[in-house]
Amino acid sequence: MAKKVMGSLKLQVKAGQANPSPPIGPALGQRGINIMEFCKAFNAKTQEMEPGSPVPVVITYYADKSFTFEMKTPPASFFLKKAAGLKPVGKRNRAKGSTKPGREVAGTVTVAQVRQIAEAKMKDLSANDVEAAMQIILGSAKSCGIEVKG
Repeated sequence: MAKKVMGSLKLQVKAGQANPSPPIGPALGQRGINIMEFCKAFNAKTQEMEPGSPVPVVITYYADKSFTFEMKTPPASFFLKKAAGLKPVGKRNRAKGSTKPGREVAGTVTVAQVRQIAEAKMKDLSANDVEAAMQIILGSAKSCGIEVKG
């Protein structure tokens, strides 16, 4: 017999850095999910990924307090900022795009880099082919203030 699904939860967790502190602990705890079990399983699955890269995860939890989770690929903006070579700034130590996209250029990427990002994100995008996926990535680049050189 199938388990009864109680709900799902979306989180964005850094690869290999899941721990029971906020925001992960409270989000899982109030739904009755075993926090340490999730942290250990998530960290084990993300150990071959680049440490610190943000990984969107969808957790489905059931009536018997068990759960399953599905990991997605990191956001396109993360890949674009990394390809453009933007340096981390601020107290959260994150790379920032342009404060005025469309007017100021924060960095540049090549069409080949955009294709590489589109191929990496293909399974999470609603595109039928790589060309359509590239258009989605180009839109993300434009909204980050990253210029694409051909």
